[in-house]
Amino acid sequence: MNRPRPNSGSPLGATAILGLALLTTGNILADDEVSDLQELKTWMTGNFSNAVQAAEDPEFFDLTLHVAPIWPDRTDGHWFYVEQAVRMHRDRPYRQRIFRLRELAPGLFESQVFTIPNPTAAVGAWRAEDPLTDLEPADLAERDGCAILLRRRDDTFIGSTIASLCTSSLRGAAYATSEVVVTPDGVVSWDRGFAADGRQVWGATKGGTVFDRIVPDEDEAPFDPESDSDSDSEDAAEPLRTLARYRTTNGKILFGQNLVHRGKGLVQVGDEVVAIARR
Repeated sequence: MNRPRPNSGSPLGATAILGLALLTTGNILADDEVSDLQELKTWMTGNFSNAVQAAEDPEFFDLTLHVAPIWPDRTDGHWFYVEQAVRMHRDRPYRQRIFRLRELAPGLFESQVFTIPNPTAAVGAWRAEDPLTDLEPADLAERDGCAILLRRRDDTFIGSTIASLCTSSLRGAAYATSEVVVTPDGVVSWDRGFAADGRQVWGATKGGTVFDRIVPDEDEAPFDPESDSDSDSEDAAEPLRTLARYRTTNGKILFGQNLVHRGKGLVQVGDEVVAIARR
């Protein structure tokens, strides 16, 4: 399936859509529009991986994404717990959020973004039958300006944040943007950070991360770098398993970076290595 991907321009004309939402009065929804909201909820829910994309393109890390419904009895929208991690560090996710999905106006959907007070305690909550029952909306902090507005186009929901409203200080950024495509088969997400002058300072440059829907058999047990198993499969994971604990930047393991062996023989685990120059 050729899934639409976000491009560098806003997929929605988000500012105009926001204006439409503000001008729309009432909350009368036709049956098909209610169905759209339910379908978007269903498509957003699940377990996803971009392993295929990461294998084909080294610019993309191998990531997992889990989106689990929470608080089903609430009537103020559909709520989700979202957990995203590098596959090799599934037990240490780099992003944990709460989303609230609702319909602002006929055909216009909003996914608000919230942070949680104790992310470490929530790791792996997507596996629970009834996740995060110890939390409620009052415990959350909304990320103002970071909501995503979506509209349906055929069998696809396409959305984005609005202009530069989502502030960010990550790696020298002044604001961040998110563009999203949701289909029955998966999610494409393109997050980028920009300096005040519009220069991109983080995020992929060529397009979004393509998350395919998966059955999370391998993800049921988080990767454990402290495991002391002596099985052949565990031994095969070295030296990346050890390096993952100490030499990781932005989710990527630094292994043999700018290192050239100019002598004779083999370099083995335990050999002394002395850096004589840096660049």
